[in-house]
Amino acid sequence: MPSKSSTKSKSQRQTKGSKARILDQRYTCPAEGCSRICRNTAGLTQHFRSQHTGDIQDFYYHQPAPPSPLLPHAPPSRSPSPSGFSLRPSSPLFDPYNDDDPMVGDAVKVGRLTRYFHKFLTGQKCSSTGEFLPPGTPPSPPSNCDTDDWHPFGSRLKFETADFLFRNVQMSADHINFLCRLWAMSLVKHNDNPPFRDHTDLYDTIDASKLGEIPWRSFSVKYNGPKPARSIPPWMGAEYDVWFRDPHLVVKNILARPDFKSELDYTPYRDYDENGVRQYENLFSGDWAWEQADIISQDPATHGSTFVLVILGSDKTTVSVATGLTEYYPLYLSIGNVHNNTRRARRNAVVLIGFLSIPKTNKTFSGDPNFRKFRRQLYHASLSSILQSLKPYMTKYEVVPFGDGYHRRVIYGIGPYIADYPEQVLLAGIVQGWCPRCLAFPDDLDTQSMQRTRHHNETLVQELPPGVLWDEYGTIADVVPFTNDFPRADIHDLIAPDILHQLIKGTFKDHLVDWVEQYLEKTHGKARAAQILDDIDRRIAVAAPFAGLRRFPQGRGFKQWTGDDSKALMKVYLPAIENHVPPDVVRAFRAFLEFCYYVRRNVITEKDFDDMDNALARFHRYRKVFVDSGVSMTLSLPRQHSLVHYKYLIRRFGAPNGLCSSITESKHIEAVKDPWRRSSRFNALGQMLTTNSRLDKLAACRVDFDARGMLHGDGLEKELALLEEGIRGAYYHSFPCSPSFLTTSARKRARTLPDLAQEIGAPTIIEETRRFLFSALRAHDPRLKYNIHIPIEECPRAPMKITVVNSAVSTFRAPSDNCGTGGLKRERIRSTPSWRNEAPRQDCAFLLTNESLPGTLSMDVARILAFFKFNLQGTVYECAVVHWYEYYSNERDDLTGMYIVQPMYRRDGTRHTAVVDVDTMVRGCHLLPVFGKDPVPEDMTCHQSYDSFDGYYINRFIDHHAFELA
Repeated sequence: MPSKSSTKSKSQRQTKGSKARILDQRYTCPAEGCSRICRNTAGLTQHFRSQHTGDIQDFYYHQPAPPSPLLPHAPPSRSPSPSGFSLRPSSPLFDPYNDDDPMVGDAVKVGRLTRYFHKFLTGQKCSSTGEFLPPGTPPSPPSNCDTDDWHPFGSRLKFETADFLFRNVQMSADHINFLCRLWAMSLVKHNDNPPFRDHTDLYDTIDASKLGEIPWRSFSVKYNGPKPARSIPPWMGAEYDVWFRDPHLVVKNILARPDFKSELDYTPYRDYDENGVRQYENLFSGDWAWEQADIISQDPATHGSTFVLVILGSDKTTVSVATGLTEYYPLYLSIGNVHNNTRRARRNAVVLIGFLSIPKTNKTFSGDPNFRKFRRQLYHASLSSILQSLKPYMTKYEVVPFGDGYHRRVIYGIGPYIADYPEQVLLAGIVQGWCPRCLAFPDDLDTQSMQRTRHHNETLVQELPPGVLWDEYGTIADVVPFTNDFPRADIHDLIAPDILHQLIKGTFKDHLVDWVEQYLEKTHGKARAAQILDDIDRRIAVAAPFAGLRRFPQGRGFKQWTGDDSKALMKVYLPAIENHVPPDVVRAFRAFLEFCYYVRRNVITEKDFDDMDNALARFHRYRKVFVDSGVSMTLSLPRQHSLVHYKYLIRRFGAPNGLCSSITESKHIEAVKDPWRRSSRFNALGQMLTTNSRLDKLAACRVDFDARGMLHGDGLEKELALLEEGIRGAYYHSFPCSPSFLTTSARKRARTLPDLAQEIGAPTIIEETRRFLFSALRAHDPRLKYNIHIPIEECPRAPMKITVVNSAVSTFRAPSDNCGTGGLKRERIRSTPSWRNEAPRQDCAFLLTNESLPGTLSMDVARILAFFKFNLQGTVYECAVVHWYEYYSNERDDLTGMYIVQPMYRRDGTRHTAVVDVDTMVRGCHLLPVFGKDPVPEDMTCHQSYDSFDGYYINRFIDHHAFELA
């Protein structure tokens, strides 16, 4: 590996005397009976962790301090690898499926796909003693099938009350006591008792449940290494507590959940469509799980087993800034067998298993190398200790019950780790600014480079002094990743892609958006740049309302950004900067946004990689404008560099949306922030652990009661579904092919067609309704096929009495968006004269008008002026009055990549309207104005957006379904 020609490494500046002193220094392994001699402490640590795992903490904190001089060593050239090492490239060429692969087993049809399963790790069902069962053997009956056993609650009323008060509304103890007293006062007349006497009774009842009970445990770590004779730092005498729950029990609880039985993968597989194109979705569809199965199956005793991989995630989170910077370090666990959409939904597929310790010291010692070393070693030692209960079953199987009523032999493994870049640096043991996956130099990250591996790293540590490792490889010698304690685990190969911090909050918000502001200031000066930024803010603010769109009434000029804010800005930012920045800046944003939307798909195919490569190449080409203009000194940034690894990572781990840190970020609220707010703030951690235990018990009880059919038939299903919709997404088993109306008619709306024509300003609505009836009743008339004008005299008369509604609900499959676990999304399309008591709102929609044309051109865009329905001869017709838009061109705009449409008008200047069947609506459509060069008036609001411009972009970035549709 290369060195920078312009600067000498520290090792090159050492004297010959230093070299002689170091060569005489050797380190003998402290393990009893081992005579291994290592060249330095880093090598000794690597050897001990790989060969002796009996007492990790003792070895860690009794190591001698590393020698100060560095061993002279000629810096390696910038070649892929020293010493003849052959490393796999970070983005290897895809090896197409080979029918002769000895590991390929049975193939089955799954919808349009052909699925090939691994030949040996097949997830075969077995008995509780481990004997494989013959095909067709029924599952074991559940241990508790009593449909009237509500233990420990006693009744559904008490369970639903406890669940509602403690989990849903998070009611305080005092408020629970007050509510119980109110109940007691109202029920005493009927000689009845309230569900609970007070908050203590409620808490004790929840605590009495054995379902979901996994006790919290802890261990303490204290520095036990060499200490200075004077001025001992306070961190050296402190004890650091780590709280955790047994991950072995947590994983077994997840596998035993009956509501996950159809959402688990039991064996690695490969999916191909009818054209033989590989598909990547869940983690078990990627190459990494298959490779792990290949290694495990080398032992014939493992054949027929189920590979269960553990996904970890951790990230510090701050719960209070003003009152002492209170922060916690939660550790989360999930399993890779769970489908991505289930892991993203809030259904406890991601579980809090620990709170790591956060060593702190005063400013005097915060830069002490020994303190930083201790902090890194404490982190990895804690992770290793927490996971030790899984280690015995990573090479030999254990028999585990599953939620489908069967047992299976299980082999565990360490899977991908979800982390942002600072956490990745800590995990990989690298220097800040380097890539945790490959050996590219920080000053030129995007050059083709070889991937880091555990074996290569260990060899480097054995052979090279720490200074050379730091300078030339970006490796911290005294960090031994926790994965080294477990078989088949390589931290450099297990770092998951992080869409939230690498793409959305990193490259987009922290880099590109900030660079635009810097470019404007550098080009126009601060005064003029402020005026332009104000206009950009007004452009963002006037974006029309749309379902699920987070709006920016004051523009993007606020300080505290969240991931949702960045996602919302991505949807409306592109047209807002047009004509204020050079075209290449807009093209760079367009390419980056397209790349983001490709990698965030729920299913990614080999063909999608071509689109990703094209978008990434354009982004790399056009982003140079920021360097040429002097805005940025470098484009060699770790988070932008991560984009080059995404194709490789998708092939390894499936679609990245199942491993994004947004999953753990959202878990922070439920597992850390809300429990902290419910605590007394004094010694809050213990109270937070209790709260999490009770939440887990309530969730486990709900799953158990539901599996026994005890939560149906009492009339609460609809209300509970509404409560849960905001928590974990709704479930759908079927969906209509078109939007459906709400049953309630709108108040104070027209009741006849003439009144509606006057209300919405569409005088031809009666005539258009008659033409609609002609097309509905005489659909086979050849004149309709060729768009021949139908005389109005031939059209049936329209009924005058109608019912107007303010919205329609469209349900469609959009698994890449926030949706239910079935992949279905509900979207409300509105047409109302008063939206939030501010102004009328009339959304736009896609209407399918010509199926013979390709893609977007098969649909027309229209603005919904009104929804109404009427009854004619016993048939109910659901209609919409629409104002048509026409395409400006059949090609996308070259700069923004979006189609442009413009409203249609008749020769007399009136709007070109029509009455259409709601069955022709595909879904809602969001339009963004083509602003041109004129500034947006300061008094313009979002409600005027669709009435104030001549042309509009079809916003393909409003959500993932629209991106694929438009």
